[in-house]
Amino acid sequence: MTMAPQQKGKQGTKGQKQIYEENIATLSFYRNIALGATGSFALVTAIFFEIFTTSNILLFIFATIIYTGGYMFMGMMAKASLTETGQLLDAGLDLNMQDGVAEHVKDMVILTAFCQVFSLFSNYAWFFWLLAPGRALWLLWGSVIQPWLTQSNDQQQPEENEKKQKKMERKMRRMQ
Repeated sequence: MTMAPQQKGKQGTKGQKQIYEENIATLSFYRNIALGATGSFALVTAIFFEIFTTSNILLFIFATIIYTGGYMFMGMMAKASLTETGQLLDAGLDLNMQDGVAEHVKDMVILTAFCQVFSLFSNYAWFFWLLAPGRALWLLWGSVIQPWLTQSNDQQQPEENEKKQKKMERKMRRMQ
């Protein structure tokens, strides 16, 4: 049994057909997660608890909105362009791209499924949804706020370098 050699350096690019097939598989996977979590929640709640409380109904509706919105958003991102004969022109955006927007949407679908399934054991599991705004604030801090705050120090350095350069030019003129 031989193994393919590992590539070093830059990661190879994917073809449009491969992206198209992976997008279809990804959408199917996350659709199944949403349907499985929603179905199990509704079935177990109806059989064992026999009553849907107002909070259960509201949280169920909110989870359904997140699933539907996330699935539709990913579907729009991955919308493929086909010719009249059915040939693939453009596969759309790659849903499995590292650090892409789709990663955050997929994380939200998984978090929602986790909350919904584990809420069958304890209603406090819904509080795990608070991880989403916490992660959003963390990403906002790391990519927008912190660089903006530290930018002022970076702008002062070019001014100092410019002053040093002018001083050196004056010295060079005197020496000539």
